[in-house]
Amino acid sequence: MCGFCGFWESGTADRSNYNIGLSMADAIASRGPDSTGAITLDQDRLVLAHRRLSIIDTSDAGLQPMVSASGRFKIVYNGEIYNHQALRLALSEEGASPDWHGHSDTETVLACFEALGVEATLSRLEGMFAFAVWDRDIACLTLARDRMGEKPLYYGTIDGVFLFGSDLKAFERHPRFDPNVDRDALTAFIQRSYVPGPSSIYKEIKKLQPGHVINVTWMNSDNAQPEISNNTFWSLKDAIERGRAAPYHGGRTDAATDLDTLLTEVISSQMIADVPLGSFLSGGIDSSLVTAIMQKVGGKPVKTFSIGFDDPQFDESASARSVAEHIGTDHVELIVTPDHLMNIVPLLPDIYSEPFADSSQMPTFLVSELARRHVTVALTGDGADEIFGGYNRYLAAGKIWKHTSKVPTPIRRALGHYALAVSRANWDRLFNSLAPVLPPRLRVRMPGEKIHKIGRLLKQRTRQKYYESLISMVDNSQALVIGGEMPLTIVNDAAAQPETDSFEHWMMAVDALTYLPDDICAKVDRASMANSLETRAPFLDRRIVEFAWRLPLDYKIVNGRSKQILRDVLSNYVPRSLFERPKMGFGVPFGHWLRGPMRDWAEHLLSEERLKEDGFFDPDAIRAAWAAHLAGKGSNEYMLWNVLVFNAWLDRWHK
Repeated sequence: MCGFCGFWESGTADRSNYNIGLSMADAIASRGPDSTGAITLDQDRLVLAHRRLSIIDTSDAGLQPMVSASGRFKIVYNGEIYNHQALRLALSEEGASPDWHGHSDTETVLACFEALGVEATLSRLEGMFAFAVWDRDIACLTLARDRMGEKPLYYGTIDGVFLFGSDLKAFERHPRFDPNVDRDALTAFIQRSYVPGPSSIYKEIKKLQPGHVINVTWMNSDNAQPEISNNTFWSLKDAIERGRAAPYHGGRTDAATDLDTLLTEVISSQMIADVPLGSFLSGGIDSSLVTAIMQKVGGKPVKTFSIGFDDPQFDESASARSVAEHIGTDHVELIVTPDHLMNIVPLLPDIYSEPFADSSQMPTFLVSELARRHVTVALTGDGADEIFGGYNRYLAAGKIWKHTSKVPTPIRRALGHYALAVSRANWDRLFNSLAPVLPPRLRVRMPGEKIHKIGRLLKQRTRQKYYESLISMVDNSQALVIGGEMPLTIVNDAAAQPETDSFEHWMMAVDALTYLPDDICAKVDRASMANSLETRAPFLDRRIVEFAWRLPLDYKIVNGRSKQILRDVLSNYVPRSLFERPKMGFGVPFGHWLRGPMRDWAEHLLSEERLKEDGFFDPDAIRAAWAAHLAGKGSNEYMLWNVLVFNAWLDRWHK
């Protein structure tokens, strides 16, 4: 895994372009601390630059930018192709006889380009990747991103310069990069805590969507912008619909056996590395299953890493420890205090050079930092929730909607209003005081958070709005962002959504198309790359994804229990008593922090003078929400946190 960047400019090339490219690459040095390189092309108008994290073939034979055997293709590439050895064999069987110089997957990809062409090669690649490749013969620059969006890729044209790369911070090093904040993207960020693709936080820059490839040509160098064609080489929407049209016909036991076999094959391929390798282990179903199969395949103790909290309300370290002991891993854990987490807050704008406010980014950074002290590659359980039905909203949403939709709208909206009128903290205090007399099913973790979610749901009129409420931090972010409108995304564009057989599958599909690449994958990529750690996600392998979408819903959700088929597979390796427990996840008590140790920091970023000067947010609305939060009223901490994250980002990059 590495990082790359580059640019292609109109007009006559500046002789300093090579040095500009190196400077851009240096901005993303943590993505590739082992080496750096750059090349100029098209009469020095085009620059490809690269930072290398050596994983497979750590010799100089794997250095980038890399040139194909004939000299036709030049590539900068980020990711891992897990079937590259099989591709080498296939090339030989099909008559190609490359003169291999090393055993890197980058060299394999270039050989495939020469034998098959770029777009034909894409359908054969199994792995995570983003790349930029120059085709000398047709003067075309091609950018491509993997099927599920594991690896990032931004692109756009500003002032006659087409920029591309793994991270926006590289663009900041180009002297003509002077972008404008996209207020519609900001509106979406305030609502969802991340910027949904294909938008970025800048008007002029886009994210290349998962499974997409663009061809860029600049036939007339005097034109202000190049010509860009955008195509799809694989579509998750289509894969979901194919899966529903050709369902799995075996029983759940057969499906579990087949999934176990498939996971073993996928994880085996993802354990190939020339550097130390381990896994994240939270003690939950997904990471436990990945780790157990790694242990089976490798035949020796896997290095595992987990984060615990000194607050028992959030701590899962005992569960991770128990699973590690049963499997027999070499386990390392870190118990995190609030100070650990708060010390990361000032680093967030550098780690995430686009505003990102999913608070689990902080524990993810810490577990990545912990792992990097011991290994260079870590496998994770990411992606299982979206394809096997892991989130709590999948369990309850269908039932709640079925019942509440029958209640007259005015009554539902009134009940929702009353639920939201009491702050989350006050609901928590009420439930804690009543805990001795409450039945076990009502003794839930973070009751205030759950009641507020139900309150927002009760106010919705349609199934789509109901889902949007579930995934939103604030109901009406357009009222907070001056000049901002909610952009059209897959969440609110019915034409972009796949046909499914149930509300639960529909939510899973939309999550997999949006939340998974733009939140989960982005979070893990930036947190791990800030620590020069490569992460790999077996559940995001195309074969696993396509298999999961052939399965009926009742293989995933059974009697209010999530990921049933994964539980079935995991029980072959770990006793159910070690993993049959409620899902916790990474929770961060930033609402409390903002009233206490981080109050001065927040007050500075939310000052009336500051808000008026910047001109992005309605000062009256933000100040009122801040005053209510300090008084322990309302439910504004998530919205305030998103505003704070944006303003801290603005200070870092544009002031």
